[in-house]
Amino acid sequence: MTKQPGRVPAAESDEPAVDAASAGSRPLPAPGAAVLALLALGWLAAMLWSTREAITSAAAGVTAISLSAFALPGVISAALVAGAAVALAGGNLLARRYGDWATLRFAGAIGGGMLVGLAAAVAINLTYFDTSTTNVIAGTTAAAAIIGGALAGARTAPAIGAVVTASLGTLIFVVAFSRARDPLFDLFGAGDSQESLINAAKWVSRTESLVAGLLAGLLAFGYLTWARRRAVRRDPETPTLRWPAYLLAGAGPGLLLLLAEVIIRIGGRSLLDLASALSEADAVAQTSLGTSRVDNGIWVLFVGALTALIAFGRTLSPAHSDDEPADGPNPVADQIAPEDDKPGYAKAFDADPAETFDDDAAETSDADPAKADPAR
Repeated sequence: MTKQPGRVPAAESDEPAVDAASAGSRPLPAPGAAVLALLALGWLAAMLWSTREAITSAAAGVTAISLSAFALPGVISAALVAGAAVALAGGNLLARRYGDWATLRFAGAIGGGMLVGLAAAVAINLTYFDTSTTNVIAGTTAAAAIIGGALAGARTAPAIGAVVTASLGTLIFVVAFSRARDPLFDLFGAGDSQESLINAAKWVSRTESLVAGLLAGLLAFGYLTWARRRAVRRDPETPTLRWPAYLLAGAGPGLLLLLAEVIIRIGGRSLLDLASALSEADAVAQTSLGTSRVDNGIWVLFVGALTALIAFGRTLSPAHSDDEPADGPNPVADQIAPEDDKPGYAKAFDADPAETFDDDAAETSDADPAKADPAR
């Protein structure tokens, strides 16, 4: 077999072979996943406890069904976040022990979500009253936890960790914001008329969604920045996160809210129908609340994504062209050549006039002695 000219055989090449499984190609872990899992589980337990207290304090029957329908969105959102957080922590442990294996990571994420869903379902069946709504809440909560665990099986672990952090912060903010609803209603002109109440409620909901989106974007950006700095301290060759990671992290809380609404309308359909069938007012309330939740998720999605992208863009430094010097340009200094490179006329301008005259006279006398001495 003849060798083609201009080509070097692979065995004789001086360049080292590129390792496909280099450190730069490995996915980054999600820092603080264990703490996020504990916080998310605590929030899920708080939502389950508050729902149980509300149902238990009800007179029974009709009121319990209505309160269960009102409390279901908070439980489903908390189950989604808890399933994702526990699966993320489990994925970090599996990656540290067995390396980066996509199938194992996804299976572990599903297993983590199933554990959270099973524990939540058992807790609901043991502590709630044995009614027709109990099994619906338990089954829908378990499904939400499993779906959240499946989402955490993605390769971009820092982005998923940012989504979990921002979502948890958004859910806590929504509950805390309820204390400011009454002052805001007065601020936006809520009066005795039905029209003023509807307009005030619309502006209160928009304010809540806007602030929640801003908070989600800032939390997502802060988590990704912290994850990046921590990874660089451990390995300076860590690849830089691109803007799609920040876009996904900022939009993640809104996507989770919309996903929770889909789970509620599919898994909790029977509970919503029972609550809507109680009275005409309950039917209007359930429809209004469903529309408000969808609007809130869309607002949080777009505002969070835009906030995270703007925060990421402010960290970028302006690009320098290849012809532009590193230091500030000095056009006057660039046009003046160094001493050794200056032409003759440039040196003449820089020299002393007296010295220049003497040097010219000496050169003239040396070149032609007859002209130098007229007497000769």
